[in-house]
Amino acid sequence: MSNVVVAPLLVALVTAVLTLVTRSRPRVQRAISLLGGAGYVGAVGALVWQVFSESILTYQLSGWTAPYGITLVADQLAAFMLAMSALVTIAALVFSADYIETFGQQLAYHPLFHLMVVGVTGAFLTGDIFNLFVWFEVMLMPSYVLVVFYSGPEHTRAALQYAVLNLIGSAVMLLSIGGIYATTGTLNMADLSVRLSNPGAFGIAVEPVVGLAALLFAVFALKAGIVPFHFWVPDAYEAAPAPVSAMLAGVTKKVGVYAIIRLLFTVFGAAHLDLGPFGDGSMLLFFGPILFVMAIGSAFLGGFAAVGQPNLDRLLAYSSIAQVGFIVLPLAVVATIPLGDAGSVAVLGGEYVVPAGKSATDGLRVLGIVAALLYALNHAVAKSLLFLVSGTINAAVGTISTDDLGGLTRSRPYLSTAFLLGGLSLVGIPPLMGFFGKLTVFETAATAMSASGPIGEIAAIAALGAAILTIAYVSKVWSDAFWGTQSDAVLRATAQPVALLSVVAVLALTLVVLGVGLDPVYEGAHGAANAALDRGAYIDAVDPSYTEVQR
Repeated sequence: MSNVVVAPLLVALVTAVLTLVTRSRPRVQRAISLLGGAGYVGAVGALVWQVFSESILTYQLSGWTAPYGITLVADQLAAFMLAMSALVTIAALVFSADYIETFGQQLAYHPLFHLMVVGVTGAFLTGDIFNLFVWFEVMLMPSYVLVVFYSGPEHTRAALQYAVLNLIGSAVMLLSIGGIYATTGTLNMADLSVRLSNPGAFGIAVEPVVGLAALLFAVFALKAGIVPFHFWVPDAYEAAPAPVSAMLAGVTKKVGVYAIIRLLFTVFGAAHLDLGPFGDGSMLLFFGPILFVMAIGSAFLGGFAAVGQPNLDRLLAYSSIAQVGFIVLPLAVVATIPLGDAGSVAVLGGEYVVPAGKSATDGLRVLGIVAALLYALNHAVAKSLLFLVSGTINAAVGTISTDDLGGLTRSRPYLSTAFLLGGLSLVGIPPLMGFFGKLTVFETAATAMSASGPIGEIAAIAALGAAILTIAYVSKVWSDAFWGTQSDAVLRATAQPVALLSVVAVLALTLVVLGVGLDPVYEGAHGAANAALDRGAYIDAVDPSYTEVQR
């Protein structure tokens, strides 16, 4: 048991409490918030270093062992997601200190911001499904207030829609969790994986678990904003302050993606089903085709909608819907095609030849998860950058309507360059991080094509079409808002605050550094993918006595 696992949670929680009790002293509150943010990055860094240097770390709260107590588990997948979140969190926090008006910061902003970070951190570290629900709620409750932070009619409407939909999702999630406990007798992820891999030994009927897992899957898709659960995204992202939108797109959306990877691949993937003509194998074969359709729908619906948006924040919101489709597409591909020894396997009514030597731990599934993680990292940094650039433009010019902008490259060359780097990273131009993320998505599709099935071909065509749409809306917003003659609004604009420009410049530079220095990032993503698929190591870390049962 390692105390470093709980350190990021404690730092974020203590910071939230201290910023709440120092509301009467705004400068002290802001200083504590920034120091707490730096401390959170340090705690996450220490945890990531130890996890990647040693092994999976666990923390049993109050000394109660799994599966009866609350377990925190930090493996390489959780560490990778925490590092991604910490990067966006500190950037958004520093930006907030100069962007949010003093009264708003003093009133509630900093405590709410750090409480949201507490929820995100807990969701990545929890080792049981019930506490995943708890941490989701801790993350969502402050985000409801942050979306309605400006308190206008449009903000209230967006926050109400966001809150109602997520509350419904939370109720469905709780219902599913209750059903899973009644069916399997456990909610601990390691214990659940053991029981689902040996259902006969525990008297478990797997079929009801499929339906209950489908409810969980729908909730995770809602949190991630995947089609058809995307409709809250544009209004919420447009209504929220720029740094909050950066957190929603860069961090909280990734919690839904993480939950899909963790629950489907590490936990429910252990169960085997007889799906008749649709295949006989892992439960992933049930969810794979569904996620495949949702991923393509997200990529195209978000992309087409983004092309016609005159509001910069709304364009970025629809772009986030499209980009999350890109993130989950490789997951869908590898979940749909069965892996194993050489031979033919029936799935989706067709015959797939599985290459010899392929396995879940060294083959296509690793590549698919690596692709999802690399592109998720690119999206987290690039989209956060673009939302913060939008906020900086709004602060200086007073509008983010592309109809009222134009010629920003002449008056705001550094800010324009930052936006261009973020946009090009979404497009996938080397040597930016987005190029390598998108390359691994196409590599996943190409590798799947070698399995003699149409899934890889469809994925490649869909990814190409989505990439073209990304080029279209990035080019359009660049032409309308940044290129050409300066508009009246741009000519009347005030100077942008140096602090805001510094944050976006650092994020833009980060995209370059991550791309040029890809090797450690790729190794981290590869380790995270292996951690998601290595159920034995995960189970053994939580409770070594489970390993013999699994074997």
